[in-house]
Amino acid sequence: MNSSTFTYPSRVTIREVGMRDGLQSIATIVSTEHKCEWLRDAVTAGQTEIEVGSFVPPKLLPQMADTTQVLAYAKSLPGLQASVLVPNLRGAELALDGEADLMLLPLSASHAHSLANLRKTPDEVVAELGRIRAARDASGKKTLIEGGVGTAFGCTIQGHVEEAEVLRLMQALLDAGADRVSLADTVGYADPASVSRLFEKALKIAGDRFCCGHFHDTRGLALVNVHAALLLGVSRFDTSLAGIGGCPHAPGASGNASTEDLSFMLAAMGIDTGLDVDALLALRAKVAGWIEGEPTHGALWRAGLPKTFASSLRV
Repeated sequence: MNSSTFTYPSRVTIREVGMRDGLQSIATIVSTEHKCEWLRDAVTAGQTEIEVGSFVPPKLLPQMADTTQVLAYAKSLPGLQASVLVPNLRGAELALDGEADLMLLPLSASHAHSLANLRKTPDEVVAELGRIRAARDASGKKTLIEGGVGTAFGCTIQGHVEEAEVLRLMQALLDAGADRVSLADTVGYADPASVSRLFEKALKIAGDRFCCGHFHDTRGLALVNVHAALLLGVSRFDTSLAGIGGCPHAPGASGNASTEDLSFMLAAMGIDTGLDVDALLALRAKVAGWIEGEPTHGALWRAGLPKTFASSLRV
């Protein structure tokens, strides 16, 4: 593909996942008050989609114990689509009770990772999504269901994951009733060429029901992997403020794609995100203070915005 003749998406949506994927990966427990402040400031900065928590048993993830309260607050903020991660039907029932706009059921294409992370095989997770779809439909609620296929590019436990298996499971999630599907590089094994190959095939299967790319920056390739997906027309990506997060099965991981870094990159490319990068940097500083001592990542906060950025790109 000749990128010089390719038109990038005119607008890209960045879904903030730091409040879930980020906070669940660190020991520090951020207070409900600070999470609500995070939500307020994020909305002020222009964020419209935020994953606010997960309905996992508090004994397993005490960082997510207040998801019900945080979701309720998120629902009070105008213009915000609040999503939650659900590992099973019980979590989905809580998401429905809380009127979440979207619930994401994670599925690991790696059989070994699936057993380690969810204690289910990938096909058992597909069956669970079918039960979740039935419960959603019976409730009359409008909560969307996203099936997220993780370890799509490989796994630290299993190693290689076949593309055909990733695509089979994506189709199975759609057949089971997912409203949309996404792909995640859970342990940071992707590169731009592999992203191009897999995302092109995934788009042929899912069409406009393919919604999102989720890249970890384990080996410093998150932003170039986003770029590879942009060239295929993908226009929604998950990121985490300050790059916090990762996967417990990826030792040494350096976290997720950074919200502020990707926002800057897209703005510099002339792609609209609706985000105020200065406001994101201010929020990043707050969050870093709340989790002092925990690892944070990203580059923009160190160097700051270029002088040319302010003069040429802001209106």
